Amino acid sequence: MSGAEAIGNLFKIPELKRRILFTLGVLIVYRIGAHIPTPGIDSAALAELFAQTKGTILGMFDMFSGGALSRLTIFALGIMPYISASIILQLMTIVSPHLAQLKKEGEQGQKIITQYTRYGTIVISLIQGTGISIGLEAMTSPGSGLPIVPDPGWDFRLMAILTLTAGTAFIMWLGEQITERGIGNGISLIIFAGIVAGAPSAVFMSMDLMGTGELSILVVLFLLVVMFAVVGAIVFTEGGQRRIPVQYAKRMVGRKMMGGQSTHLPLKVNTSGVIPPIFASSIIMLPATMAQFIDNPWMQQFSALMTPGTPVYSLFFVSAIFFFCYFYTAVIFNPTDVADNMKKNGGFIPGIRPGPKTADYIDRILSRLTFYGAMYLSFVCILPDYLIKYFNIPFYFGGTSLLIVVGVSLDTMQQIESHLVMRNYDGFLKKGRIRGRRG
Repeated sequence: MSGAEAIGNLFKIPELKRRILFTLGVLIVYRIGAHIPTPGIDSAALAELFAQTKGTILGMFDMFSGGALSRLTIFALGIMPYISASIILQLMTIVSPHLAQLKKEGEQGQKIITQYTRYGTIVISLIQGTGISIGLEAMTSPGSGLPIVPDPGWDFRLMAILTLTAGTAFIMWLGEQITERGIGNGISLIIFAGIVAGAPSAVFMSMDLMGTGELSILVVLFLLVVMFAVVGAIVFTEGGQRRIPVQYAKRMVGRKMMGGQSTHLPLKVNTSGVIPPIFASSIIMLPATMAQFIDNPWMQQFSALMTPGTPVYSLFFVSAIFFFCYFYTAVIFNPTDVADNMKKNGGFIPGIRPGPKTADYIDRILSRLTFYGAMYLSFVCILPDYLIKYFNIPFYFGGTSLLIVVGVSLDTMQQIESHLVMRNYDGFLKKGRIRGRRG
């Protein structure tokens, strides 16, 4: 089946067609909002300031916001406050009995936790908005020396805080609408849209530098090869699975003999997906971004240490990735529950006793897979940072962004594929489904 026929199938299903068009419409609204400036800012002076942030944590934050931070638009804070609030709430479920109980209450409890996350997003946005507005008042453009904020004072601060907080709240709502009424994960797609939006300008900028001789064509070819290799590694690893054989014993249900079949329990090499790098980036960017706007020698030194490509940044980033890999895997996959369900349905792993022994066996394999998955994520996210640091690259496009773009694309394709296959349409790949690669 040709690609045109596969794309044509998308619009033969009314529900899928509505979901795709709704998602595209929301993303267009998001990109329009990323160009509406916050009142009281000298855009030219701000552009001069951000021209100096290539390769810094501020440049990385600007990439995730789709360029909204460098223009200080109403969406300048992006979706990162929501992600930070989600991290805090998920960590608090471990130490707070109330939140732990809500988590066990299923859908109703999750709605309350989601509401708490929204409140946390507003609080974090207010804090970040306050820090940014105060910091911008003390800044001037590096070239002309013009102030970033021509008329500083509480009028500007309150307007900026209100605008930035409202913008983040609106992005959060857009993401939830995509998840509920569109296709794919809304928050991930918004980050995806922000990263992809910067690709055309990066390409044109690189072509201009190649024309002037400031960027060697050999360097560009080398980086393209590295990027394609990283993308190939992501696609290869994301499909990797460890399949644990499961045997179901025969049993009588009424007058029929049920069970007796052999199957397997698939465990992905990277169970947590793109969540750990996103969470790790959010945790690191929160204090590092605030430090950029505080005129203090200690804070500026801290900001320099947290620049992508430095040993301190790499150590913190890799440690955060490992932590969130194990943490998020534990949140979404419980070996004890899987073992109990298998036991109730007469299933067992050959050579392993049902119950606690099965849970321990699954947990041991999952821990090893998570370790390899964390190593893979760390390598993919850190390597391009170092390669780009030592070449004259006019934009920030590291491994984290590649991982998010490829990972979100694969997840969205899988959701579309499931809609097509469920209604007996051929999908994008052969046999109409995306298969996991056995590892």
